Amino acid sequence: MDTQILGISVDSPFANKRFAEDLGVTYPLLSDFHRTVSRRYGVLDEERGVARRTTFVIDKEGIIRHIEQGASAIDPSGARQACSILSGKKERE
Repeated sequence: MDTQILGISVDSPFANKRFAEDLGVTYPLLSDFHRTVSRRYGVLDEERGVARRTTFVIDKEGIIRHIEQGASAIDPSGARQACSILSGKKERE
């Protein structure tokens, strides 16, 4: 679908590397150790210092087209569906 998947976690680069190896993650997993990205996207739980599990689908123009939070963000089917819809729009243009 001409997409790029990135994972972002507030864990350290070392912890992210281990997590990716343990789970066999094949996409880049980036560290937001200083919580800059999580804060800017409004998903940082400041009190606990962790990011709420969230999936964003962002188009090539940088516009957020789809957001899933919580348990549904773990299941990639919503993001796949949003990417499919965006891909279909592109083909019709």
